[in-house]
Amino acid sequence: MVILQYGSKIITKVKYFSAMVIFRHTLFALPFVFIGVLVAQDGIPSISKLIWILLALLGARNGANALNRLVDSDIDAANPRTAVRHIPRGILKKWEVLLFTIGCFTLFIASAFMLNPICVYLLPIPLSLFIIYSYTKRFTWLCHFVLGAAVGGAPMGGWLAVKGQLIFPEIITPFIFWAVVALWVAGFDIIYGTLDYEFDTSHGIHSVPARFGIKGALKISALCHLAAVILLCIVPLFYTMGWAYYTAVAIVAAMLIYEHRIVSPENLTNVKIASYNVNELVGIVILIGVFIDVIFG
Repeated sequence: MVILQYGSKIITKVKYFSAMVIFRHTLFALPFVFIGVLVAQDGIPSISKLIWILLALLGARNGANALNRLVDSDIDAANPRTAVRHIPRGILKKWEVLLFTIGCFTLFIASAFMLNPICVYLLPIPLSLFIIYSYTKRFTWLCHFVLGAAVGGAPMGGWLAVKGQLIFPEIITPFIFWAVVALWVAGFDIIYGTLDYEFDTSHGIHSVPARFGIKGALKISALCHLAAVILLCIVPLFYTMGWAYYTAVAIVAAMLIYEHRIVSPENLTNVKIASYNVNELVGIVILIGVFIDVIFG
């Protein structure tokens, strides 16, 4: 009976941590990691390498998200929209989240050691971005772009995990995908940031909406997504793609247009749909296109 109760508590705690880091949002980075892998391998690498790449992603993404929740816990507590999050409500203690963060980053670092030396040598770059991002909203409206740069490491990380070295000009392709992800993530994070416009402006929190207003922020977001689509169209200049990739890019462009059509300064009711629901599918669509062209092209 005691064992069952203890097990139940563990399961409940795992659910809390999963909800805190919004585990399903791993879908933003996961497809692009595998895009980097496919492009680097020109196919599918060994199962063992895929497992370590996946573990590295899970450690990096969830550790970074947990750290952000920890660093922002006081701000979240003051914001009515985020006051229901796990730390402000006391569902998870700060020390628990800190241990979870350390555990995730340890997994990320250990996975890098299991992959290749270049992944180990470059560890300070993603780790620095993860840490810096959590503080950027305190001093710069460029916080969205720092987040984009951090998530954008997904395709570059997947590519380096397979290649094990910096090879020019092949590295141009994952670099373009890095820029695509950085602009895409920054764009939808700016849209999401409009929900906190009043709170940010009244509490000195820096963001694109707080700096340029909601109308200006939505224009900047649209420009980010336009640039991301243009970069997607440039990829075939450096890595041969076929009809499946071009179809995927066209679908993604249509999705992003839809995303911006359902949100306006006068109507922010669809912000969560535009910033999250739609974008959860973007990476998957591109991955399918790349997979078909790399494996069957």
